[in-house]
Amino acid sequence: MKQFDTQFKQLDVFPMVKHFMDQLDLFSLFNKYVPAAADSLADHAQSLCILIANIICDYKPLYKVKEWLSKYSDGIVDQPLNASLFNDDRFARALSALFDADRNSLMTEVSSNAIRVHKLLTDAIHNDSTSVTFIGNYKNPDPDAVKLKHGHNKDFRPDCKQVVFGLNITSDGHVPLSYKLFDGNTTDDVTHIPNWNGLRTLLEKEDFIYIADCKLCSDKNLNHIAQNDGLFITIVPKGRKEVKQFLKLLKNNELEFEDAYQVESSRKKGKFNIFKTYEAPKKKNGFRIIWVHSSSKQENDQIRRQKKIDKAIEALEELSPKLNAYHLKTKKEIRAAVNNICKGVKQFIDVKIVTARKQIKVKISPGRPSLKSVYKNKWQFKHSIQWELNQQALSEASKTDGLFPLITNTTLEACEVLKKYKSQPFLEKRMYTKKTVLEVAPVFLKKEKRIEAMLFLYFVALMIVSLIERKIRMNMAKANIEKLPILPQAMNTEKPTWNNIRYFFRNVHYSEILHEGRCIQSMVKGLSDLHKQINRLLEVPNSVYKNLLSSWWQFKCT
Repeated sequence: MKQFDTQFKQLDVFPMVKHFMDQLDLFSLFNKYVPAAADSLADHAQSLCILIANIICDYKPLYKVKEWLSKYSDGIVDQPLNASLFNDDRFARALSALFDADRNSLMTEVSSNAIRVHKLLTDAIHNDSTSVTFIGNYKNPDPDAVKLKHGHNKDFRPDCKQVVFGLNITSDGHVPLSYKLFDGNTTDDVTHIPNWNGLRTLLEKEDFIYIADCKLCSDKNLNHIAQNDGLFITIVPKGRKEVKQFLKLLKNNELEFEDAYQVESSRKKGKFNIFKTYEAPKKKNGFRIIWVHSSSKQENDQIRRQKKIDKAIEALEELSPKLNAYHLKTKKEIRAAVNNICKGVKQFIDVKIVTARKQIKVKISPGRPSLKSVYKNKWQFKHSIQWELNQQALSEASKTDGLFPLITNTTLEACEVLKKYKSQPFLEKRMYTKKTVLEVAPVFLKKEKRIEAMLFLYFVALMIVSLIERKIRMNMAKANIEKLPILPQAMNTEKPTWNNIRYFFRNVHYSEILHEGRCIQSMVKGLSDLHKQINRLLEVPNSVYKNLLSSWWQFKCT
């Protein structure tokens, strides 16, 4: 009687991810820049590609990647066979080899492939940075690697060491093109010149628009870009002289703002954010300052200010009955307490300390009071506070609500400058994806070299995730598909994210019928019509899921 065995292997999004990785020719590039020793049982390129796939599909620490890979390569078995080569030691050696490789050239070729294959537009590049937090001492830093140090931690963990991760993305689909690591105590303002120089080398041009937050707005940074025929758009910090002068002018004059455009709120249907612009006279170096008024920001500014005022008044009401006791007996002590309460809204609340006095007799002779007791007159002071809103200050402040200034050296219309800048928050979304969906931290590595190499793999993983999101949204728009029911309980989403797609494909698997160790029949299970539609929108060929061989999970030269 013939003996048949059945084997089940996980698929989910791995074949799709592998397809996008093959489009970038990652395996060949890793083989080129990170060659393995001749007697090695597995190429470094294979290990690095598996690590990237693991980051994208379901991030695991190095010591669990073999267990994760065995679900795809071996299926449900007692002991993995195909995945047995890929243990944490092999991955660690591959990371060390990647650190020693020419990662700048490797990144350039990967990004060039992404631009060519996916026809990315590079006329505008957004830059921002974040911190990657590390838990541990890291007492013996590697002199050749980026330094893990204490700095301004954007994860609100000042007790932890960090590195600064600078990222550049395109306006077209918000796809990462390059990144740069800096020591943990590096401030953002000094990162822009080396970053812009690196972009110029990568793109082989200078006329792209470099868009960043207010840390770019220093004379040194702006002049460097302008003098090298570059273009920029950034926001002017509140403390700059030009801002103070304009706000003073606005308080005393009525300026005419031009209508720019309006967009519907993503959170409140039917509510629109209306933008208006006003172009101030050029600075002495010829840069343009464009003032933007946002109706949504105006409303938020008013609400935020009112909340601060209400909180201060509530605190003053709580302070009032506590006066004339303990540490609130003198005017100086009371004034210090009032200033602390009104911090941030001092100009809007006029607080007056009122002092009442009366003369009292105080016994100065010893013993119990008697006819012979001696008294002296003494003044007794009793303090109270009174407050009222400064209506003139509130009126002046309301004139500047909703305003923010942009500075640029482009020749674009004011509304176009604003539209370019308003794509900047999408970069924060990419940082969010890196930290939450791809789980860049905690990092289960002890050596700084391997940490630095691992962050390179995270950059590549983030690029692939972004390309997938760009592709599906772009083709949904072409096919006039407004929503896809891929969320839990078949709920719809207008803008599918990688997390949505990964969840929807979670039950797709591969089954084999084996006879004497040889596969006689195989099939893909769990692939519904909606799954196939998503693959069509992603331009993933049917063969990626249909024509699978037992070694489908291995990466090869394309």
